[in-house]
Amino acid sequence: MMIQNKNIWHKEGTQGSPPENHPDQEILVPFGFQQIPKKEKVGRTLRHFNTVAAKYDFMNTLLSFGIHYLWKRTAIEMLHLKPGDRVLDVCGGTGDLAVLAVRSVDLSGKVIIYDINRKMMQVGRAKRNQSGRRNRIEFIQGDAESISFPDDSFDAAMVGFGIRNLTHMDLGFKEMHRILKPGGKIMCLEFSKPTAPLFRWLYDIYSFHVIPFLGKVLVGSRQAYLLLPESIRVFPLPEELSALLRDIGFHKVSYRRLTNGIAVVHVAEKR
Repeated sequence: MMIQNKNIWHKEGTQGSPPENHPDQEILVPFGFQQIPKKEKVGRTLRHFNTVAAKYDFMNTLLSFGIHYLWKRTAIEMLHLKPGDRVLDVCGGTGDLAVLAVRSVDLSGKVIIYDINRKMMQVGRAKRNQSGRRNRIEFIQGDAESISFPDDSFDAAMVGFGIRNLTHMDLGFKEMHRILKPGGKIMCLEFSKPTAPLFRWLYDIYSFHVIPFLGKVLVGSRQAYLLLPESIRVFPLPEELSALLRDIGFHKVSYRRLTNGIAVVHVAEKR
């Protein structure tokens, strides 16, 4: 079994970079390995998540062998939430991170899911209640690149496996910086490049052959689950993402690789 693209993982310094556009050309942005007109990105992303929403959590558990639950618990622990904290879960979807955050902020705190996709949030609301925690989560539909909350209004902001789907990732991070109080913390949990070469080779085979096959059989869309590994491979590497967060104005930026680097948790603080 061979991988068609021998240079699947871009070299450091190229991931997340916008394509070059001449002045007389339409602005293009990444959508997996494709370059599409910027005006189409939001619509395509919405259609993608509408396709996978009903089985999103089931497929996450199946494809990660359940490890994503450990990643999310670790990410919330690294955010060091306290009782009474106000937390915004950007691109929060079906709410796994938000449920964990609710436990940490206690009854005196507040957790809000902010996502552009209504269907994903509806799936999250309909999930079986976990000790009443989902009833304490507020769901708001909105664009992560233009968050409808005032400056300095949250103690923490988090995004799990969602920032790479934005048209302008930097705007999403800038908005999270804006709505945080001074001293507030951000947490970003995302997929990344495995560190061990042999493991990375096996991961590539799994990503580009097994995952799309299961997507076709179980969800009815091979393309939706081909977009997943493609979007991961054009996402910034940990050092690049750390540099972006510093450029935006965050400090105390750090990250932790999980499961040989398949996932990475970044945390940072607003001055």
